[in-house]
Amino acid sequence: MSDWSEKRLGEMIAVNPPVKLVKGVVYPFIDIDKVDKQSKIVSNVEERLFDGQGGSRFQAGDTVFSRITPCLENRKIAQVNLNGAVTGFGSTEFFVFRNKEGLTDSKFVYYFISSDWVVLPAINSMTGASGRQRADRGFVEKLKLKFPDLPTQTRIADILAAYDDAIENNNRRIALLEKAARELYHEWFIRMRFPGHENVKMVNGLPEGWEAVRFGTLVEIIDGDRGVNYPKQDEFFNEGYCLFLNAGNVTKSGFNFENNAFITENKDGLLRKGKLVRNDIILTTRGTVGNVAYYSKHIPYGVMRINSGMVILRDSGEVSPEFLYIMLRNDAIQKMIDLFSSGSAQPQLPIKDMRKLKIIKPTEEILLRFTEITREMLDQAALLQTQSQNLARQRDLLLPRLMSGKMEVIN
Repeated sequence: MSDWSEKRLGEMIAVNPPVKLVKGVVYPFIDIDKVDKQSKIVSNVEERLFDGQGGSRFQAGDTVFSRITPCLENRKIAQVNLNGAVTGFGSTEFFVFRNKEGLTDSKFVYYFISSDWVVLPAINSMTGASGRQRADRGFVEKLKLKFPDLPTQTRIADILAAYDDAIENNNRRIALLEKAARELYHEWFIRMRFPGHENVKMVNGLPEGWEAVRFGTLVEIIDGDRGVNYPKQDEFFNEGYCLFLNAGNVTKSGFNFENNAFITENKDGLLRKGKLVRNDIILTTRGTVGNVAYYSKHIPYGVMRINSGMVILRDSGEVSPEFLYIMLRNDAIQKMIDLFSSGSAQPQLPIKDMRKLKIIKPTEEILLRFTEITREMLDQAALLQTQSQNLARQRDLLLPRLMSGKMEVIN
């Protein structure tokens, strides 16, 4: 039988523990936008010179916790992996949590801090101007919570980590599949090293039979509903007939179905635009511009609509959805989208400019070969993503039961 006792959080877990960094030395740096709620781990993707500036400091294995709205509500919380380095620094908007030797397990700390027992009180402690509210560190440290003994902590962490390890493995496989598809696009349509390229003449800078066409001629661009029938806050539900996509559902990694909002069949019937059909591509056009998702046959939701911050790109028979999706994920196209986007506080992608974007259209034979190869890659990635989201739901159902002590674990 495990032993649980009530303690203040600060007694068991170090909050913003001291980390010694040397001025003038380069360290791993992690910004808040690198924390993805779909992943337990956040790794540094850049290094910066430490000049004594303020901000969070951490060591490998610490948990970073986004303290500002809306990042906290979106549960941007992760365990730090510094790719072999010992210490690093990051955003000023992180709280940093670390286990205390002999009292808490580092992996358990991550799951404990991610639970409603900590997140919801932290949200309630927020103060500050609207849109820039931050959780109160002192309030969080003083939370009275029940902690199990150290062996039980380790066992709980191991159970939950098994789910996250499987998810991370799937994420790596998805990344490899999508990378392979993007590299194939780059090889065939940027470097022009497509099958048989050696025997094809170039005409006006393009292989014979290829065209440079306006984006607007390749696809049908469909806006979402606006105006009087647009759903109000009290018309959204945790489950229902139609999934109404929000900004969090379309990410840099494609679809994410962790924070879903549904509308009723009756409300869906009042809306005129923005209903998806299979093989549609979704492109975000306001706020975080340029995120792309592919509504393949493997997506588990049958009725979906977009909100007004995104558009549907529908196949018009000119190119395949697979070609379109991978093209939009290409770095060069993403840079063009960034250039077209306007507005500093709330960037927007004007559709009239998007329509004018020049796109290379290959011959039907090359397009067909590319589609056949990449369709298998994207189908496999979609299946893995669905599997990961099911694993995440199972983990999230287990977490509160384990953290409350309602589910006994055997040490």
